[in-house]
Amino acid sequence: MSIKQTTLGLAIAAGLIAATPALADKRHYDYAQVVASTPVYERINTPRQECWSERVGYETSRERSYAGAVIGGIAGGILGNQVGGGSGKTIATAVGAATGAIVGDNIDNSGPIRTSRRPVYEERCRSVDDWDRRLVGYDIIYRYHGREYSTFTSRDPGRRIRVSVQVEPEDD
Repeated sequence: MSIKQTTLGLAIAAGLIAATPALADKRHYDYAQVVASTPVYERINTPRQECWSERVGYETSRERSYAGAVIGGIAGGILGNQVGGGSGKTIATAVGAATGAIVGDNIDNSGPIRTSRRPVYEERCRSVDDWDRRLVGYDIIYRYHGREYSTFTSRDPGRRIRVSVQVEPEDD
C-alpha cells in the first residue's frame, strides 16, 4: 500500500468516526413563541439593630462645700496656737483646728441646700426586620407547534425561547 492510499484511508476513517455521533443524535434545536413570562421573587429578611438614647429620669446630687471646714480649721488652729502655751500649745492648736473646722462647715453649709439635677440617659435597642425582594428567575409559558408548555428560567428569554426537539420513531 502506498503512502497516498494509507493517508486517504485514514482520512475517510476519521471522517466516518467524526460523523457517527452526529448521525446518532436524534435531537435538534428550534425556537418557540413565549406566551407569558412572569418574574419570580424571593423575600429576604436582613434584621438590623436600631438604637437610640432615651431619658429615663434625673440624677440629683447635693452640692456640699468644704471651703468652710478648711478655712475654719485654719483659723481655729491659728487661734488655738495663740492661746496655748508650752506643751499645751500643741493640744490647743489641734482642738482649735478641729473646732474651727466643725464651726466653719456648719456656717458654710447651713444655708439652703444646693442641688443639681441632670438627666440620665440609657441606650435602648430593638431588632427591626428589613425585608427585600430578590429576583430568582422567570416562570415561562411557551407555545411550540400549537401546544403550550411551561418551564422556569434564570433569565427572561424575550419573545422566543430556544427548545430542544428530540425525534424518535414510534414502535408499531
